[in-house]
Amino acid sequence: MRVTRTTLADDRELIYFDDDPVYVSGEKTRELRDSRELAPAKTVSEMRRDPLTGQWYAYAAHRMNRTFMPPANENPLAPTRPGELPTEIPADDYNVAVFENRFPSLSMHMDFQEDFATRVDGEELYPRLPAKGRCEVVCFTPDVELSFRDLPFRRARTVVEAWAHRTRELSELPGVRYVYPFENRGAEIGVTLQHPHGQIYAYPYLPPRAKEIATQAAAHRQETGEDLFDSVLRAEQRSGRRIVAAGEHFTAFVPAAAKWPVEVMLIPHRAAPDFAALSDEEKDELTRMYLDLLQRFDRFFDGVDRTPYIASWNQAPIGPERAHGRLHLQLFSMMRSADKMKFLAGSESGQGAWISDTTPERIADRLREVAQD
Repeated sequence: MRVTRTTLADDRELIYFDDDPVYVSGEKTRELRDSRELAPAKTVSEMRRDPLTGQWYAYAAHRMNRTFMPPANENPLAPTRPGELPTEIPADDYNVAVFENRFPSLSMHMDFQEDFATRVDGEELYPRLPAKGRCEVVCFTPDVELSFRDLPFRRARTVVEAWAHRTRELSELPGVRYVYPFENRGAEIGVTLQHPHGQIYAYPYLPPRAKEIATQAAAHRQETGEDLFDSVLRAEQRSGRRIVAAGEHFTAFVPAAAKWPVEVMLIPHRAAPDFAALSDEEKDELTRMYLDLLQRFDRFFDGVDRTPYIASWNQAPIGPERAHGRLHLQLFSMMRSADKMKFLAGSESGQGAWISDTTPERIADRLREVAQD
């Protein structure tokens, strides 16, 4: 794989990840010059802490005007082709491309005055901070008609390598506490660009799920002397009831307390904190198993070719909680039948009290049933 960096017209970073032999060898190179005239990237995002829950929320008013369902000839994630409007990617083709989001929730492109108010209205109860972090877009393929599940193994493996590369570098940014790669697929869950892509957020705080996992893992270690992830794996292996697929390095299973209508977890057998810590053999197996799970998702509902989903790649925190995290995928869909979505209403949205419309065992049965021979 070859990594090539450049800077877009507004000073945001763009990185090409190439597996095509003619680019890996240097025989050909990608276009690095962004021909657009853009003002320097500047955003003003802030965070405020809710005193009732202790959680931080980000506020990014500039995102109100972000690109929404553009026509085909204005796809900002497509390559820049002759005679067409220039896009975020100046090359006329690419394998995998990663760039800083033009409308980020978190950014390092911020100039805050020294007298920035660290309290809302001067109240000690309401801490306020600049939302310094980074949001990146990961373009899986130049072909707008494809989905991740359609990628050949080599290209999907390049995406995994890009995740590892970006995890390593983003983890070193000052103030970053958590690096989170994810993909949203489907208009049903609010995707605003139909081009196959994912994102990576580098948070300056621990998001609630990451914080809860670290807290539970630390308590489990204190009480039992064991790693929580190892305990979960052993419990699922003893039962076998919810295991969907098992490899040498990874196991995929529906969690015993799964809450989504369709959900599966993919977890490494060893305590790998993040993508950057995986060996080449582990990355190979992860790629194959991930492609298999995505294909099963798209066969889950009869008559549905593309099940809307969120692919949530959890990684270990950066900082004192790092020992209490492990890389794992939480792949889930809000679709509960071929023509219905699960809406998060009063109990789920108002209190976070989940009520499932199925059982983890039924989900596992169906995911095994739709395995491709």
